[in-house]
Amino acid sequence: MKQLFTYILLLLLTAGNARAQSPTFHLPKWIEEAVFYQIYPQSYQDTNGDGIGDIEGIIERLDYIQSLGCNTLWLNPCFHSAFMDAGYDVIDFYRVAPRYGNNDDLRRLFDEAHKRQMRVVLDLVAGHSSDQSPWFRYSQQKEQNPYTDRYIWTNDSTICPPKFIAGHFERNGSYRKNYFDCQPALNYGYGQPDPACPWEQPIDAPGPTATRTELKHIMDYWMQMGCDGFRVDMAGSLVKNDPDLQGTTALWHELRTHFQSLYPDGILLAEWSNPQKALKVGFMMDFIIHFGRTGYGELVFNETGTYRRDTCYFDLRGVGNPNLYIANLDDCLKVAGNDGHLCIPTGNHDFQRIRCGRRDSEAEVRTALTFFLTQPGVPCIYYGDEIGMRFIDGLPNKEGSLLPKGNRAGSRTPMQWDATPGAGFSTADLDQYYLPIDSACNRPNVAQQANDPDSQLNYVRRLLALRREYPALACRGGITFMQTGTNHYPLVYERQSGNGQRLLICINPSGRTITTQRECRQPIGRLTPILTQGDQQRISYKRGKLHLNTPPLSIGIYQLQ
Repeated sequence: MKQLFTYILLLLLTAGNARAQSPTFHLPKWIEEAVFYQIYPQSYQDTNGDGIGDIEGIIERLDYIQSLGCNTLWLNPCFHSAFMDAGYDVIDFYRVAPRYGNNDDLRRLFDEAHKRQMRVVLDLVAGHSSDQSPWFRYSQQKEQNPYTDRYIWTNDSTICPPKFIAGHFERNGSYRKNYFDCQPALNYGYGQPDPACPWEQPIDAPGPTATRTELKHIMDYWMQMGCDGFRVDMAGSLVKNDPDLQGTTALWHELRTHFQSLYPDGILLAEWSNPQKALKVGFMMDFIIHFGRTGYGELVFNETGTYRRDTCYFDLRGVGNPNLYIANLDDCLKVAGNDGHLCIPTGNHDFQRIRCGRRDSEAEVRTALTFFLTQPGVPCIYYGDEIGMRFIDGLPNKEGSLLPKGNRAGSRTPMQWDATPGAGFSTADLDQYYLPIDSACNRPNVAQQANDPDSQLNYVRRLLALRREYPALACRGGITFMQTGTNHYPLVYERQSGNGQRLLICINPSGRTITTQRECRQPIGRLTPILTQGDQQRISYKRGKLHLNTPPLSIGIYQLQ
């Protein structure tokens, strides 16, 4: 009853005042110890034999996820959907999609995760719905109703600006889409409305105000069921034409004020790939991924995959350049300070996996995994990356997976649990699987790797254990790269903790031995190997320089004294 009273009071205080000043925000302490594991529900584990993963399957695999060292799940959208964009086109925000189970199943997932001291974060599609949503159907009607301005409509069907969709509707207008045509944009208003375009409403107009209120209701519904927070899809795009982000800041400050007042341990994460903006407007964490000039693609995108490049850093040819990533990371860390967190995931559902194209050996994949899991910020493993699952090229378009630049389906194939023909994913016939499984005879699987101490799976477990053991590898630990001019290989950096602990990481992802020197500002007395892979690296310190001899595909993590 007290919670309900607080909620009503907050609504009264914030209604019609989207630009209100926010209080001082706090960060839940547990984020600093979080290790995320992203699950694409369709492809993780099927328990009812229909060839599509479900929530019961995730519950059955919680102990496995925990055994990795992961304590936080992020699920791609699991709400009732038309599945024209794999769940990112929501029909009903308050209902679990029947293919996954029902609301009680999701509640049980929350409960079972909490029993294991794990948390569950849902994907919140805040910016749009499906065009099959009842809200959108009401919005199309000629008569005025509560949903008339829930979406963005022109006032004449002959007016169809870019990103607007014309059609045969009861009302006289065209609607604004967010991504695919089937995803009409919910109306959060315009930061700088154009008076010549009367459909561009200010953020405090009745339509945008009602949309914000509805978003609060959605968040409240799942949080009160046991959810631990949300990753917000397309987080920076809700308010349109907002170049200075004033409207976006007002929106997320209002939402975070409401959210944290009721759920002080809940988290709000952005899909923005721009922590400099996302943390400023009120998010607690943002992902550094492939959007914009982050350097992420320059690290790992090669000639095969959703987004293709001629060169990348983690490649045997050794012709890549990490400098764009390093510069962006440095800027992000300065902006974040103690006010937010970064997350640099091993991959996700929208772009190719680490094991992709010519990068197809465990040794190559380990160099990239070592890099991602020894960076500052909150680590995140995309399901299957821990065993080295491949990006499967040449798959058909599946539920909107095909983009102009490439197909995302190759990163969404079923999890490979064992060596049986169906990989332990489902009892359905293979032609009923959500997507085809990797057909390679040597495809990796969990059962094969679980008891092999030298497997990829157990290597990832060791890396995550090191993060827990060494404060220098923690979320807030410092990082100093030792890259000089065009001397790009190997990748050498130092991680530091507040208590003076120092670790050196040296990764040579190329296929050749490299002998070189690097400037080292802090003296080194002794290097003690903690974890090594490949042939032995030879590293020494003399007069302010590191002298390096690094064999191909070699990895070294050393404690400095």
